[in-house]
Amino acid sequence: MAQQLSGKKEVVSIIEEFSIPSKKHQIPVRLYRPKGKTANSAAIIYIHGGWFISGGYETHDAIVRKLSNATGAVVLFVDYRLAPENPFPAGLNDCKDATEWLISNAENLGIDTQKIGIIGDSAGGALATALSTELGSQLKFQVLIYPASDNSLSTKSWETYKNGPILNKEWGSQAWNWYLRSEKDKTDPLAVPILIKDFKRTPETLVILAEHAPLKDEGEQLAQNIKNSRISVKTSLYKDMVHGFMHMGIILPETQLATKEITEFVTQNLEK
Repeated sequence: MAQQLSGKKEVVSIIEEFSIPSKKHQIPVRLYRPKGKTANSAAIIYIHGGWFISGGYETHDAIVRKLSNATGAVVLFVDYRLAPENPFPAGLNDCKDATEWLISNAENLGIDTQKIGIIGDSAGGALATALSTELGSQLKFQVLIYPASDNSLSTKSWETYKNGPILNKEWGSQAWNWYLRSEKDKTDPLAVPILIKDFKRTPETLVILAEHAPLKDEGEQLAQNIKNSRISVKTSLYKDMVHGFMHMGIILPETQLATKEITEFVTQNLEK
């Protein structure tokens, strides 16, 4: 779907692929540099979706290119380890290590340490939410695109859309079970963000939701939970959209509208 419906990929200035050293392994990443920007750049850590079990460079390449050019920011795309081979907290640890590496090496990369934010979609939204509760004081903004946040799959929107489109409850339940291998993991707020109580380190947040998607209700609840910690949160519900609509730019004008909204949000927060 991502490759067929994303449309023509935008040209960026440079794409670099390399690995970031971690304690016991190497974390593959891509660094996207936008057209026209060479120094003192803003940066975005992008954490992809795919139910914690799939997704990577090619599924999100078109989105990342578009966001890099639109925001004028360097984008670090983290190809984190996936379940079931690497369950929680492997993927989250990779994202955290990559973010810390970017912050530590910002000067050498031509990045302004005061202009770094995070974007996550779907399962990547769960990882971004958890990560920002720990490192959010070093981030200027957070964007959550139809985030996954609750492993119970018990909301009204999950009941309404249990058979799709795009996602279905059977596969959602299986994916969470592959990701959370122990009973302890299933109650860990860093694994299940709907359980997080304290968002005091979380930066200003934009939450993008799709009307006809099973993750809508838990996304709304997550946004409210962040607000309860007195964090500024903007929630945008895209009418008539389904989960994954950011991959459908060739047929949906809403893809570009959401990109524009994200760009405006990022720009406003970078100027603060």
